[in-house]
Formats: sequence, structure tokens, C-alpha cells
Amino acid sequence: MGTALVYHEDMTATRLLWDDPECEIECPERLTAALDGLRQRGLEERCLCLSACEASEEELGLVHSPEYIALVQKTQTLDKEELHALSKQYNAVYFHPDTFHCARLAAGAALQLVDAVLTGAVHNGLALVRPPGHHSQRAAANGFCVFNNVALAAKHAKQKYGLQSVLYFSWHRYEHGSFWPFLPESDADAVGQGQGQGFTVNLPWNQVGMGNADYLAAFLHVLLPLAFEFDPELVLVSAGFDSAIGDPEGQMQATPECFAHLTQLLQVLAGGRICAVLEGGYHLESLAQSVCMMVQTLLGDPTPPLLGLMVPCQSALESIQSVQTAQTPYWTSLQQNVAPVLSSSTHSPEERSLRLLGESPTCAVAEDSLSPLLDQLCLRPAPPICTAVASTVPGAALCLPPGVLHQEGSVLREETEAWARLHKSRFQDEDLATLGKILCLLDGIMDGQIRNAIATTTALATAATLDVLIQRCLARRAQRRILWLNIRGKDAAIQSMFHFSTPLPQTTGGFLSLILGLVLPLAYGFQPDMVLMALGPAHGLQNAQAALLAAMLRSPVGGRILAVVEEESIRLLARSLAQALHGETPPSLGPFSKATPEEIQALMFLKARLEARWKLLQVAAPPP
Repeated sequence: MGTALVYHEDMTATRLLWDDPECEIECPERLTAALDGLRQRGLEERCLCLSACEASEEELGLVHSPEYIALVQKTQTLDKEELHALSKQYNAVYFHPDTFHCARLAAGAALQLVDAVLTGAVHNGLALVRPPGHHSQRAAANGFCVFNNVALAAKHAKQKYGLQSVLYFSWHRYEHGSFWPFLPESDADAVGQGQGQGFTVNLPWNQVGMGNADYLAAFLHVLLPLAFEFDPELVLVSAGFDSAIGDPEGQMQATPECFAHLTQLLQVLAGGRICAVLEGGYHLESLAQSVCMMVQTLLGDPTPPLLGLMVPCQSALESIQSVQTAQTPYWTSLQQNVAPVLSSSTHSPEERSLRLLGESPTCAVAEDSLSPLLDQLCLRPAPPICTAVASTVPGAALCLPPGVLHQEGSVLREETEAWARLHKSRFQDEDLATLGKILCLLDGIMDGQIRNAIATTTALATAATLDVLIQRCLARRAQRRILWLNIRGKDAAIQSMFHFSTPLPQTTGGFLSLILGLVLPLAYGFQPDMVLMALGPAHGLQNAQAALLAAMLRSPVGGRILAVVEEESIRLLARSLAQALHGETPPSLGPFSKATPEEIQALMFLKARLEARWKLLQVAAPPP
């Protein structure tokens, strides 16, 4: 269905008419820089472009008071001095004769995007707007914001499409309440009121310099567990890129690639229905690159490598723990959370490889701190084949989705036999043809001709096939890193830093804890080149579980996954796996059920063994 880009050039009309260092960073160039970046990289032409229309006064009234709407409307007729006087009545706001028009366009763009996604015209999209909206209140402008675009979008979705409750999550620079706007209700213990208790989730960052590992840790250990339990019908993103490296307001260190990964992790929710609306972001190059990374991911492009140490800082982990503590009474997924105590070796932001340079308000950024990958990704052609399947079962019998290729290619017979001789006693003659096809798929993934693939093998040949695949991966290139995920029912494995086993959880909560609390933190920490996912005898995965696992593993490896499945279960799993690897949103796991004590104990045992090396497993700070 595609990706929508909602925009109108009139939203560049407003600009500051007097000297105000606090407000001058909210400028028209923010939009033009982002749009130029999308155009230069050919991303705009891949989107369904919609021209924004003004929200009506009735639509603005879904959130804002009639008196406030009338006040903003009046700014169209005020002169410069009157605009300046009115602006000083608010906090970090400036008005312009075109403010009412631009703010109505911004709000209207958000509503149009919701309409496009919820009617099925598109799958997801971005509203590229200004002024931003997230700080505005019912009867007051605040922090560059006039009308609350995303709040209006949420109310519109509820009123027009019958969506029910809203779960609100926000991470923001807070510094124990000493950073603007100094609101106690922005702290972790502000969880909502009345029937809304637990539906407001605040994650306050109490120091600057938060980087990729900190944002990932927040997603894996707070946002995604709550989101899966909440099971949303729509995801609205207040896309504020002042958390990106170089931004003078946020002073954080998330690189542009990080926004691609966060976006893809969100795509497993709500059937992939994501409406992103631009908010902050005041370093023009960083903003443009981050917007491009988000749009590329919404379009279905693979995520780029996420570089740097995957080590959350002490302050980030303390904030995560404070949120977990505040929200535990309201969420089953947090009540089952496994939270080992940290060692004192956790790195601080100053020890990490990405640094903020300079302490001036402009917050200068070294060029190599921004994305060196974006242009390479745009110049690199997409693989000719996204997803391929090699199986002795005919493609028609597997009910493969459109666009998935049933591949018959094979490496040379002599080469296959050479690899098979390494495991002569474990290969039957009939397995050689299958091995040749699987090696061909593996080569295609490593050479960039195939993004991901599924292959079948007989029960007797599975172990030998996996050994050959790993050896071939390592032989193809020095220092290649392979994440081998071997799911084989109750078979035991050696416990070590790189080889461990756990019983497959049977509850929804246990399975999600396994993925979010163990598999993904390990994958991001290990930073593999590809994933080899083997589903052996009695693997125990249901279709929805296998699809979710495959979909979420796409993110840390840019989609490079080879799934090896034994023939006895391929008819059941092939379509679900192929759809997930091809980029479709996995189906729901069903009603949320709490992990059993045995499942929690098994995960806790593994985390205790592994967290000293893989720091993204750490989810709690030491007690005071």
C-alpha cells in the first residue's frame, strides 16, 4: 500500500520577525532541509505525496478551547509589535501573520495521514510539518508549538474510526526537573489519573549525551513490552529529532541510523500502521539525515548497521528502572520483568566512541559523527530478490506470498560434495541436492543478491547442514559475525558466553520476554553480519511466534536472515516466515498471558550468566 508523505510549502512561511535567540532555531529551513534530503536521495518520489489541507476550526476544537483558537486566528491581523507583545505572554513561542494558516496546515496534515492509514490508502507515513505541536496545551501555545498535532490525530482516530484507549509514551530531557519546561508531571512517577492511570509513561533522561544503546534499551525494556501488552490498533509517533546527535536543544547522541532501527521495531505493532508527525529537530543536517532514515524504513528498506558500543550508561538505566517501578502496578509485562543488579563497570557517556563536540549553544558536530552510510545505502541497488525459498515441497503447496521466489539454483555439484565430505557419515546422497540449494541461498545473501531466505532440510541432515553453513560463512570473509539461533525443542546445549539454551516459553509474556529481554539485546550487542535461524525437531514455535521472531531479527542485521526449517514443519511455517522476512507485519500473538515462574527463572539464569559481557541485557541500576 505504500508510504504517504504529507506536506505543504506554505508551512515554511512563518519565521521570527524580531531578535530572540531562544526561538530563532525554529526556522523554515528545518522543513526545506528535510525535504531536500528526501528529494536528493529519491525517497520523495517513492512516496504517495499528499498536499496538506487546513484543519477546520471544528477539528481543532477536538483538543483546543474555542477562546484559544480565536486568539490564534486573530494573529493574522496583528502588526509586528502586537505579535511580539502577544508572544511574550507565552513560553518560547513566536507568532507571525501566517501562524494560524501554517498551524492549521500542520494539524490538518496529521489528520490526513491518519485518514490515509486507517482507510488503507497507505500502510504508513510521515507528516512533514511546522510549527510542531507536542508542547501546546488546550488553551496555550508553548515551546514553539501552537496546535497539538498528534493529540488532535489521536482524538480524530478515536472519534472517526472508533479506536478506544490511548497509551502515551514520552522520553525527554529532564535532568531531575532542572531542564525546560521544569514540569514535575514529566517525571517517571507521573502515570496518569483516574481511569488513565498507567496509560501515561514518562521516561526522563537526567543527563545529556544519551546515545543509541540508551534509546534501544528504553525500547526493549520499557516501550515494547508495554506496547505488546496494550496491543494498539495505530501507532502515532511524535517524531522529535532533537534527540539526534548535534541538536542544540536535546544535546543527545542518537545517530541517524538509530531512528531507522527504532522505526522498524515499531513496525511489528498495530499491523504496521504508523503515522509519524515531525516535531523538533534543530540541527539541519542531523534532522535531514534522521528524517531520511525514518522514511527509508517506512518504505521497507533494510536498516543500516548500528555502529558504536551497545552499552547503556548508568543514568539511562536508572531512568529505565524508575519507569519500571512506577508502571509495574499497571502492567503485567513489567511485573514479570527480570531485573538483575548492575555491576559497577557500566560505561558512562564520556567513555563511548561518539562524542558531542563543543559546549556552545550551537553544539558543533564532527562530520564523521553524522551518518557516513546514508548516501552509500541510496546508491546501493536493492537486492534483485528480497526473499527466496528453497524446498523439496513445491512452491504452490507452501502458499508463498506474492514476490517470494521459489528458487531452484544450486552451487556446483563438485563444490557441494567437497563440503559434504567434511561430514561424510552425516549426509545421505539425497541430501546433497538440498545442501547445494542452501549453499546457493547463503552465497546470495552474502553477495547482496538475496536479502533473506528460507530453506528446508531433512531431520538427519540438519546438524551437518548447519555446521557446513557456519563454516562457509566464516570462510567467505575474515571476521564475519554470525548469530546462530538454534531452536530445537528441549535439546540441551553447552552453556557459555556464545552458546546457551533455554526452554521455549509457552506463554505470550514469556515468549516476548525471551525476544525483547534476551534475543534482541544479544543480537544488538553482538552486531552480527547475518542471522542463521534453525528450527529443528519439536521446535515448538507457533506460526505467529515464528513470524514475530523473524520480523524482529530483521532489524539488527538489515534483513539478512537464513531460516533453515526441517521438512516436517515447513508446510505450516513457510508462509508465515516468508511474509515476515518479506516485510509484512506479523500477526498478533493473541491475548497477553503472564510468564510462568519457571520461564522467568530460566531467563533470569541466562541473564545472570550473560549480562557481564552483553550490556544491553542490563535493565536495572544498583540500589542506592
